[in-house]
Amino acid sequence: MNGYRTADFHCDVLWKLLDNPELSFADDETNKLDVTLPRLRHARALLQTFAIYIPERMEKTVVPILHSIDLFHRKIVAAPGMRFVRGPEDMRIARENGEIGALLSLEGADGLQGDLALLRVLFELGLRAVGLTWNNANWGADGAMEPRGGGLTGKGRSFVEECNKLGILLDVSHLSQQSFWDMADVTKRPLIASHSNTQTICSHPRNLCDDQVRAIIAMDGLIGLTYVPQFVRADGKAGVDDVLRHVEHICGLGGANHLMLGSDFDGIDNHVVGLSHPGEVYNLYDSLVKRYSDEQVKAIFAENTYRFLTTYLPN
Repeated sequence: MNGYRTADFHCDVLWKLLDNPELSFADDETNKLDVTLPRLRHARALLQTFAIYIPERMEKTVVPILHSIDLFHRKIVAAPGMRFVRGPEDMRIARENGEIGALLSLEGADGLQGDLALLRVLFELGLRAVGLTWNNANWGADGAMEPRGGGLTGKGRSFVEECNKLGILLDVSHLSQQSFWDMADVTKRPLIASHSNTQTICSHPRNLCDDQVRAIIAMDGLIGLTYVPQFVRADGKAGVDDVLRHVEHICGLGGANHLMLGSDFDGIDNHVVGLSHPGEVYNLYDSLVKRYSDEQVKAIFAENTYRFLTTYLPN
């Protein structure tokens, strides 16, 4: 890919490691992981964000979150060539040294139960991005699949304000429409959608409507193109060209400098044809370079993310 680096803002490797601690990120001989160290090297990754996701069957406390952070430190950050990203300088060093940055996020804050002290502890342990909900409702907000479509609770608003104070990035990908607009109203810092596409191209509740896309652009946020087949194309039979339709639409709304990658690898059972793991990201590159300039493709692949993180991560 002619020296291009890649940055991906969402994968669920930690969930699989939590479910099966015997799996190896550094050398997965079982082929049960999409994202592995060799595949990230093959993709010339500059950054991979690793999401903590606690499945419904586990307890809604901080305990499995802490177990996930332990796995992040022991199995991801400790792998050769990985650099733990907590601030802008870590991103700069990763680029200079040819390392792969590892950023820690939380997908669904159910286990914190609105306790801001726990949020502050997780920040000290390296948490740098958080999505308040998964698909359902919790103590802080309604998620994208919650039928009542409510917004932030009082605790949710306090949570957003505390994230702003700490410098934790706020991720809207799983929020209901009302929760999104409530969060946009409360936050003083840009929002990201780590793994969401556009409803205009594929009408799914997990995707963003055009007004949401415009709002994220206006606040200097980022939107992560995701490879979840049913978020790419309504019938789920998606190929790389279907992903490009979302790129074209967001760029048409003025979002060329606000696009990034947010694969959702390891959080999906089915894949976009030609995008089943990081080692296949060259297929997306090959399609993009036929339609966009080198500068635009570099921006989508890593440069928009690098600029954002070196600007908005806490020092």
